[in-house]
Amino acid sequence: MTTTAPVQSREATAATGERPVLVRWVMPEGFFELPARFEDPDDLADQLLALSEEVLPKGSEEMRVQWAVMVAGNYDTLIEEGVQYAGFVITEVEGERCSAEIHVVLRDLPPSVGDDPVKATSKALRSLGTGEVDRVKLACGKAVSCIGVRQTPVSGVLTGSGTDTTMPTWFIQVHLPLPNETVVILEMSTPSAEGWDVFSSMFAGVVKSLRLFDDEGTPLVTPW
Repeated sequence: MTTTAPVQSREATAATGERPVLVRWVMPEGFFELPARFEDPDDLADQLLALSEEVLPKGSEEMRVQWAVMVAGNYDTLIEEGVQYAGFVITEVEGERCSAEIHVVLRDLPPSVGDDPVKATSKALRSLGTGEVDRVKLACGKAVSCIGVRQTPVSGVLTGSGTDTTMPTWFIQVHLPLPNETVVILEMSTPSAEGWDVFSSMFAGVVKSLRLFDDEGTPLVTPW
């Protein structure tokens, strides 16, 4: 069964020019949260080793160290992609062990989006052909969703074979352009087809909780 922290609010600040936008959302119970703040690589390693004891309570010390090393190796990619939050859940659905990840990313919007970034984002995602694209309306403004499947690299440490491989990963992305030339992207991904209905419903709640505020704490709604 899933165990970890209770429902909690999370936030990130999209700061471009003189118009920072605070993005806030609510995570449900059951998510392990990857460290977002650390002083140096040693501090990150210590935090990941501590987290490994929660993630792998019955695992050996060697397994925990391998898991921490594998996760630490992904941090450069997380930073490069602008990931502000990374969390994952492990649970059982109809007797099957399932897992899912949620990432929240902040990126600059390209100047080419013009006056209608929702339309431009929708067009760009359709051109990629990675999934089914639709426009959605949230409490804080209009967004674009993309639902699809991709092949994801998997370390041999996780499979036990020692050989890296790939596996299908189902995902939902929601792109919300912000009124300061940035975009917040929420993504839920899972390699567990059995858990898709559970995880997608859970993710819908996260997306619906999304709220925007200016630097004085006033709620914002995007103008498009």
